[in-house]
Amino acid sequence: MRKRIIPQELEQSATDRQGWLDLQQHALVEVTSEHEAHPIEAAFKDAAQGEAGWKASQPGKQTIRLLFDEPQTITRIKVLFEEKDRERTQEFVLRWLPEGEQPYREIVRQQYNFSPPHATTELEEYAVELHGVSALELSITPDIGGGNVCASLAQLRLR
Repeated sequence: MRKRIIPQELEQSATDRQGWLDLQQHALVEVTSEHEAHPIEAAFKDAAQGEAGWKASQPGKQTIRLLFDEPQTITRIKVLFEEKDRERTQEFVLRWLPEGEQPYREIVRQQYNFSPPHATTELEEYAVELHGVSALELSITPDIGGGNVCASLAQLRLR
């Protein structure tokens, strides 16, 4: 029998990647702004790859829109936000566009508080049944109190 002992973090990383849609290969991305050191592509990669996620280049509400090359069936959506420096309340809205239809349909709207150093991460994973998805849109209001904050997204995954 052949075997190999692998570190737990490597095993978890391989499991986490399994089955997620390769967004860089299957979608055109529209984004309202991006910091040159934190492009949108970084949010589509595994944290294990050392990427810091996406950040906007300007404060205020931002939109990330995925326009799929072919209509997709989506059964799971995972979003990860991180804030290690500033206390604030953030809101995000996920919407989808069925093939050949208008307008976008809302999936979820959620607000939550970041309160460093304790509450610095928000991970949400949604089970959905979306068929014929031609576009998916994520709108982020980084501070609903109107603070001068740039939006960020550590990770976005679709299955």
